[in-house]
Amino acid sequence: MAYRNKVYVCFDADTDIHIYRLMKGWKASKHIDFDFHDAHDINNLRDGSSDDTIKRKLRERLNNAKILIVLIGTKTKNLHRFVRWEQEVALDLNIPIVAVNLNKCTSIDSELCPKIIRDELVLHIPYKLAPIKWAIENWPENHDKFLKKNEISPKELSPSLLKKLMTK
Repeated sequence: MAYRNKVYVCFDADTDIHIYRLMKGWKASKHIDFDFHDAHDINNLRDGSSDDTIKRKLRERLNNAKILIVLIGTKTKNLHRFVRWEQEVALDLNIPIVAVNLNKCTSIDSELCPKIIRDELVLHIPYKLAPIKWAIENWPENHDKFLKKNEISPKELSPSLLKKLMTK
């Protein structure tokens, strides 16, 4: 198994790629304290590649990921070909998942959240720099603690608990 230190960002490439690029812009800025090891840097995907080739390369990225960030936009829940598949693989590999609501909702948005992660132990946060930074730095460890202690159910992971965790 590969050493997992990467952040895998899953998103609707047709409508939400600009959000992913903005995150990369935060990372590149000398004036913003935001950094992550991007799993997308591991290999290149070419247009016209077969689904099997794309999934093989995506799995290689996921095998190196310590966390999956799912950018949840208006169409995310309906994307099954790759986006849902990426979430399935992350769940199978027990990769902690953070659902980032592009509408800035501070908890699960049942209307937009993909069904596959709706009842899982997933951190739901708004699309804002501070919560995303905290999630990348802290959610994998907290996720593992919750799983080991069976301390929390997915429905109990509320904005108030998030605030409590972020101040520790």
